[in-house]
Amino acid sequence: MEILVTNDDGIHAEGLRALAKALRPLGNVTVIAPDREQSATSHALTLHRPLRIKKVDEGILSVDGTPTDCVLLGVHGFLKQKPDLVVSGINHGPNMGNDTSYSGTVAAAMEGTFLGIPSVAVSLASWEPADFEPAGDVAHELVKTFLRHGIRPGMCISVNIPPIARGEMKGIRVTRLGKRVFRDVIVEKTDPRGKLYYWIGGEDPTWEPDELSDFNAVNEGYVSVTPLLLELTDYKAIVEMETWGLKLAGTA
Repeated sequence: MEILVTNDDGIHAEGLRALAKALRPLGNVTVIAPDREQSATSHALTLHRPLRIKKVDEGILSVDGTPTDCVLLGVHGFLKQKPDLVVSGINHGPNMGNDTSYSGTVAAAMEGTFLGIPSVAVSLASWEPADFEPAGDVAHELVKTFLRHGIRPGMCISVNIPPIARGEMKGIRVTRLGKRVFRDVIVEKTDPRGKLYYWIGGEDPTWEPDELSDFNAVNEGYVSVTPLLLELTDYKAIVEMETWGLKLAGTA
């Protein structure tokens, strides 16, 4: 089995090393990851400049681009055959609820799904210094299960793991995306030359109560597994909007 591993925390991230190590018993692992942190890049592609690739070690390449760039380069440029699986992570920090839309980690898995490859994103739900080995063990177990049952076309899977010892984890819950309570603020400051600049900041995220959500599962010590569909069309709305009589002026 050919496995492509990437992330958005960069080629030197501990979570990336832990994930690659955990997946090697399952097949041939190739790591292609950004050369620096690319958190919150979402599904960005680098189109305005050429990309440069550096060989870090055997089977390990760094790219001066985004996680999505890494998957595209791996599938269409550097791998001798199309991978059987794309796994992104282990992200240092949660990717739950609304934040999933911003995540470079999840976007890399989505790109794999777009390319017809079963794909998984794995995140450790803590920004504090962490031991990634328990999360790697969980990733290994889950990926084996996903492969056994199959990941449907058009779907990728987002996994969020609580930052606790393996023996303290209560189990696994299949969850839906939670809803974040946003308290983000724009911080305005002045640089030494008197020019204004801005930071997008805010408090740590809080979430609406929902016992079926990813946030609730992780908060209670469970591994959250959320299947994500990439089909964004609202078919119910299509039926409704067809009754509106939408038309351009001057057309039949």
